[in-house]
Amino acid sequence: MLIDIQDVYKIYGEGTEAEVRALDGVSLTIDRGEFVAVVGQSGSGKSTLMNILGCLDVPTRGTYLIDGQDVDELEDAQLSHIRNKQVGFIFQSYNLIQNLTAYENVELPLIYQNVSVFRRREMVLEAMERVGVADRWKHHPSEMSGGQQQRVAIARAIAAKPPIIMADEPTGALDSHTGKEVLHFLQELNKEGSTIILITHDNSIAATARRVVRISDGKIIEDREQEVDWL
Repeated sequence: MLIDIQDVYKIYGEGTEAEVRALDGVSLTIDRGEFVAVVGQSGSGKSTLMNILGCLDVPTRGTYLIDGQDVDELEDAQLSHIRNKQVGFIFQSYNLIQNLTAYENVELPLIYQNVSVFRRREMVLEAMERVGVADRWKHHPSEMSGGQQQRVAIARAIAAKPPIIMADEPTGALDSHTGKEVLHFLQELNKEGSTIILITHDNSIAATARRVVRISDGKIIEDREQEVDWL
């Protein structure tokens, strides 16, 4: 089992009148190689869940094991290692650094991983070629379309070949055609063995996943397998 969270809470303002339970006793397991869509409306807790799964945040209470490791027992450096080596993040807003070129944006996480210069070049160009933006390697984000920026963001996420890809509304800022291309690429990564966790509010996007986990008011209200809408 790759991911195992049990009775996880994320509470803001605990014990006060303004207490908010962003996650309210969530339990979820995800096996290696699954494609899971976490579906919910704004404020449902889906992004909070992704932040905890990706070790960007920690739960108020509960247990989270990733690849058998108890996250609560890990030091900051170990959590950073998990974020850098085991998880690739794709965000709706791309999160590219504006004063860096496309190449440099994809390269940056590899620098943090202390990958050698020669090996970094191989990994960056391979990832950019794969998503179709190798010819934009010198361009800055402001010189690229939204679709091209998202492809660069995907290249950044996959360059180190992490076992887990977390995509938070990855098509939200894209036109329907480009969004479909992004979802198709996630399906291809899943076929190759990557574990995909897709965060979305859109049922039609969730239809591309093999499993749907529906969340509302910080609680999981549905967890089911489904026939996949292959793109």
